[in-house]
Amino acid sequence: MTVPHTDDGAGDRRSLHERIAADIRDEIMSGDLEPGAKLPSTNQLKERFDASNATIQKALQLLKEERLVVGRAGAAVIVREHRQRTMRPASYMAPAPPGEPYRWLTEAAKHGTAAHSTLMEVAEVRPPADVSAALNLAVDETALLRQQILTIDDEPVELVKSYYPLGIARGTAITGRRKIKGGTPALLAALGFPPRMSVDRVSARVPTQEQFHALRLPSGLPVLRTLRVVHSDGDRPIEVTVMVKAGHLYELQYEFTPE
Repeated sequence: MTVPHTDDGAGDRRSLHERIAADIRDEIMSGDLEPGAKLPSTNQLKERFDASNATIQKALQLLKEERLVVGRAGAAVIVREHRQRTMRPASYMAPAPPGEPYRWLTEAAKHGTAAHSTLMEVAEVRPPADVSAALNLAVDETALLRQQILTIDDEPVELVKSYYPLGIARGTAITGRRKIKGGTPALLAALGFPPRMSVDRVSARVPTQEQFHALRLPSGLPVLRTLRVVHSDGDRPIEVTVMVKAGHLYELQYEFTPE
């Protein structure tokens, strides 16, 4: 697919190689360049973008660092297989059946991948302002944080921070420094706080230093940040989770039924 291009960069302060990489990245993520497809040759890209060989190579290097393409100098550059994953949050929001693993792990396994969660921290903390507001906490009131990193095939894919009101968490396995069998939705349901409704707020943000290192990001590309508020009976907020994943490798899919 040929995309009209202007080389003056009017209004766009990015360098030319960053703009070229952005155009090619969009074609990869939209499916115009499918996994296994060869990118146009360096000469074709030079003509298309009216750019030097060095600029084209810098653009391609960015895409290689982002793990979107593979190739070496003098050889064809190929779109990598199965790089963009579609995440369906609704498929793993319900509590897991008794004795079963957390639904996120079982859903990932359906696609032939090896999924794993690593618990990084359990602590009583003062949450970010948007989390405090969602939990209806007073100023300076603390909550219980459970932080974990999710990996697929040994690649970090999501940094997860879940916050719980201390009135619910204290004295339960939520405060323990170990994984919860079936995940916290199953435990909350067993404690008398069944998840009834979840509300997601999704935004694209520049990664923080923590997110950059935890997800092993190759550059400052945006991350997808989901703020999920889980409500129980009486519209009571029982869990607020902040989930961050690499925006250039993942998309979220939601299904809606018209009322």
